[in-house]
Amino acid sequence: MTRMTKTYTVTVHHEGGEQRRGPVTMGQANMIRCMLRDEPEHINIHAVWPVPEGTTTESAIDALRALVVRHEALRTTFPHAPGEAPREQVVASEGEFTVTVLDHEELPAEPARYADSVARRDRVGRFRLDRDFGLRVSLVAVGGAPVFVALAASHAVTDISALSVLEEDWLDLLAGRTLPAVTAFTPLDLAAEEATPAGLRKAGASLRHWERIVRTGPQAMFAEPGAVGTEVEAEQLTLRSLRGARALARAAERTGGLPSTVLLTAWCALIAHRTGQSSCVAAVPTSNRFLPRLARSVNTVSQDALLSLDVRVPSFDALLRTAWGAALDAYRHSRFDAVRLWEMIDAVTYERGSRFARDVVFNDVSTLPGGPPAGDADGPELDVVRGPAQVLPTRVLTFVHETAPVLRLGLWVDPALFAPDEAEGFLTGLVRLLEAAATRDVPLAELTGVTGVRPVERGGRWLRVDGSWVSPPEVADVLSRALGGVPVHVAPEGPDEDGLTAFIARGGSPLTPERAHAALMDALPGHPGVLAPRRYVIVRDAPAEADRTGAWLRQPILTEGAGRARHMT
Repeated sequence: MTRMTKTYTVTVHHEGGEQRRGPVTMGQANMIRCMLRDEPEHINIHAVWPVPEGTTTESAIDALRALVVRHEALRTTFPHAPGEAPREQVVASEGEFTVTVLDHEELPAEPARYADSVARRDRVGRFRLDRDFGLRVSLVAVGGAPVFVALAASHAVTDISALSVLEEDWLDLLAGRTLPAVTAFTPLDLAAEEATPAGLRKAGASLRHWERIVRTGPQAMFAEPGAVGTEVEAEQLTLRSLRGARALARAAERTGGLPSTVLLTAWCALIAHRTGQSSCVAAVPTSNRFLPRLARSVNTVSQDALLSLDVRVPSFDALLRTAWGAALDAYRHSRFDAVRLWEMIDAVTYERGSRFARDVVFNDVSTLPGGPPAGDADGPELDVVRGPAQVLPTRVLTFVHETAPVLRLGLWVDPALFAPDEAEGFLTGLVRLLEAAATRDVPLAELTGVTGVRPVERGGRWLRVDGSWVSPPEVADVLSRALGGVPVHVAPEGPDEDGLTAFIARGGSPLTPERAHAALMDALPGHPGVLAPRRYVIVRDAPAEADRTGAWLRQPILTEGAGRARHMT
């Protein structure tokens, strides 16, 4: 039982920084867009910092004050007119923030988990971009001595990497060490670099990289029975495995690959195997810090690197040889104008008849500065622990926290697609794949036997169309409901074509291919097994044998077309 003696708030004044203003960065604009759209608990982030023994409350707060003076991002707000997204950032030279002290007589049996719950609670409130300090800080104390810093953060100000840098700086300050001058990009420095001709060329190249994948790759990795909706409530699974760490090190030594690349390759191979996809398309959020002046930047540079790894190769080693290049290609194209990116995605998906799904995310934070302390070399050989549930806009989210001496991963999966034993089996299967790859080149055709993870069974009515798994009956059902319940039949195009044809009986209602396509596109979110037909054939009445394509082909055609025109007359 937790017994709290008192709670009080300390107002902390800071001064000594430089006052500046300028445009927002591409990463800030991207996160601001998400913050204005998404629920706060989904987009805000949090961290828990253990406090070194012997630290006083006053010294912990003094070190926090020094961080605010040192890092411009912590003194930044985003003025904007009502109803408009901020385009400018302002760095204050002085100001105030608050620290909430939660002083207890004693903490519960799992104090770190309790501190995490405090930080998660503070994620729920929305940050006011034009005025709020970007961190909500609580000191969890016992008998007046701080034990943890629990903080929630605005994603417009920091990302997980930046919080790691802040923790490292904070610990150095507590230890009395002199911090070196800041040489990493400040947000305003990065905004200036992005506006140069070279920066604009990079942003343009990023859009072209994304367009290629959005136009040709699977619209969703998890297009299968049971995959519905755009958000899932998923329970956290944490893997801790000495076996996995040893196997990863041996596989890296055998193949000559970097451990991070070997792990990413194994994870992609297993994701593609489980989903029955020919490529693994995944968002890799932290990989945009590969440039030296971004590695330790206290800023939000969280723009997805979009990875597309073709798994149509015979073996693990062959896949590993292509994975580094694919990952590097993704990292190089992770800085972009978010508004232009989504305009491109909207245009391309409307033309293709798809819905881009960011349903698989791989976030490797194991090499970040200020990361977690090295795990216990006497830790478990293989252990999977269940944790709290979280609502996520993805179907599989993986965090890599440590790779040595213990492999520690966090995993959230859609419970509609993974039964509890299957979710745990995915993590143990990953370890088994690493163990096999440590001693030999594993044929990808053997993944089921090696890992115990089986590909999804979709059934005979699912087809691969234009690079995506599609259920024609579901396409017909969604299109029919989008058009008010009119009869619809969907069939593959000819044997030499890679698309679908929709036959629609409009009855006495006016209908054009353009209106049909627009209605279906509005209904696509939450239906990853639905891809729009390439051709809409509109007839007056459905045939008696409405389930037979030949019967529909004998009906008089009123009009037909692709329906891709954006503006209807």
